[in-house]
Amino acid sequence: MQGRTRPLLKLSSLLVLDALRKLAGAVGHLCLRALVASWHVRITGPEPPGDRPAVYCFLHGRQAGLLAYPRSRPVVVMASLSDDGALQAKILGRLGFRVVRGSTSRRGAPALKGIVDALQAGCDAAFAVDGPKGPFGGVQQGAIVAATKANGQLVPLTFRASAVFRPARTWDDYRLPRPFSKVEILRGPAIDPVVVPREAARFALERELLRFEGR
Repeated sequence: MQGRTRPLLKLSSLLVLDALRKLAGAVGHLCLRALVASWHVRITGPEPPGDRPAVYCFLHGRQAGLLAYPRSRPVVVMASLSDDGALQAKILGRLGFRVVRGSTSRRGAPALKGIVDALQAGCDAAFAVDGPKGPFGGVQQGAIVAATKANGQLVPLTFRASAVFRPARTWDDYRLPRPFSKVEILRGPAIDPVVVPREAARFALERELLRFEGR
């Protein structure tokens, strides 16, 4: 009897965890919507060409303020296969993003193909380009490959805010604008990886994103 009970307990635990994730996703997206609505936002930098998909590129830790960026087309993003990624996927989905699951270390190729397919179907995409664990500012090739395959353009983005919440020290120096703060979204010139050689495009993107950081 005890042997039968263990699988049932395990199943019950999984169902409870899934229910909690769904609740956290619902509450999290409402909190984020309220937070973003409280910001005073302005956007600076050149407008990217609208005739081709945009692949928005930012560094880890600089994504929160970009939730206020206006979306003229659906935007596809990647979320990891971890439990945190599952929660992130639920929240992003409720915020209107299209989500594919994967990372550079797990199911990277299928996830990248999912993003390319979405770009070719009329979406834009958003990438944290310096990998899941850094080093901070070290641009990897995923966004460049996706933009090249889908005839898209790379658009460097970051944000600055008058007041931010910064949790305990992390490798990406994560920043979250506080309620009612002034948020400036900075946009760099678009980079065309179809014309520019891949390594040159990576270097130009990295240079622009580090320039945003004052480096």
